[in-house]
Amino acid sequence: MQDYRSVIDELLSSSGIVVNGSNPWDIRIHDDRTYSRVFRDKSLGLGESYMDGWWDCAQVDELIHRLLITRADRNLRGGLRSLVPAIQLFLLNCQTVSRSKQVAERHYDLGNELFFTFLDSYNQYSCGYFNGTGDLEEAQQHKMELICKKLSLNKNDHVLDIGFGWGGLARYMAENYGCTVTGVNISQEQIRFAREWCQNLPVHVLHQDYREVQGVFDKIVSVGMFEHVGRKNYRIYMETAHRCLKDGGIFLLHTIGINESARDTDPWMHKYIFPNGELPSIAQVTRAAEGLFVLEDLHNLGPHYEKTLLAWNRRFQEGWPQLEEKYGNRFKRMWEYYLLSCAGAFRARYMQIWQFVLTKPFTPQPACRC
Repeated sequence: MQDYRSVIDELLSSSGIVVNGSNPWDIRIHDDRTYSRVFRDKSLGLGESYMDGWWDCAQVDELIHRLLITRADRNLRGGLRSLVPAIQLFLLNCQTVSRSKQVAERHYDLGNELFFTFLDSYNQYSCGYFNGTGDLEEAQQHKMELICKKLSLNKNDHVLDIGFGWGGLARYMAENYGCTVTGVNISQEQIRFAREWCQNLPVHVLHQDYREVQGVFDKIVSVGMFEHVGRKNYRIYMETAHRCLKDGGIFLLHTIGINESARDTDPWMHKYIFPNGELPSIAQVTRAAEGLFVLEDLHNLGPHYEKTLLAWNRRFQEGWPQLEEKYGNRFKRMWEYYLLSCAGAFRARYMQIWQFVLTKPFTPQPACRC
């Protein structure tokens, strides 16, 4: 235990973090088993020991921010359990049509009452755009409007929304631009809600994997879904979008990403929040799109996600009393750790939010043989 303690204490100290210190980002350890657990299982152990109440911190987001900017995560070797997700992602296609349903069942189908406690009125479970506002509601509408402008939407458009969530963006586009939207999703909870919420609008809701989509559309949008595609399917995803987009059409891809192409994933996030998820790099996205699309614009909204996550956590804490009986305290600690650790990662610029605007070139017509 003493060896574990000295290693962890030194690691934290190098990041300006003191055990049982007075700063809001200092860690307060309630159970000494935290040391061996973190030493053995790295980020998995850190997250699990927080869920179990073994340690606390007044500002978890700032704790994670400091650990990441000093690259402390690279200085502590993880145990075998922390390597399992990386090995699986390397050897297997964890996002086949059948396996892709795991994230819907284990995350998005947790219950609409959970998500609606902290989301805005359009149920946007993605980064807001805090351009001239500090209000989450306005920031999410700014984000949707930004997307619509980049797509050059008009009333004659038929838009494909890949992974459309609870239908908020589809509803916004139909209400404000008069266009027709077809949304595809694999979450049962989200589909049931969206079909009722959008029933009087030109919004068609399909229970389909993106690889099964048929038809040709004027525009395509995908927000917060590419993180679930997986590196072995990036090219398939782009080929599907290419097949479904008319010549000259616009495709907007909004995704979380990381600065370097990685061969691993965070084991805690994989186990508890987004099973089989992978964050792409710019190189991986553009390589997958090469020869299919023209990259017209790339916009980084990364700093806006820190604000979004902190707003979600505040609303989650305020709404917790109505969730407590169903979900329990360990879930609460898991969820707040998820939101706050992600906020810290965006503050450290460890993760980014990119909006790629892509267009499909016109297909050359065969020469006329007269």
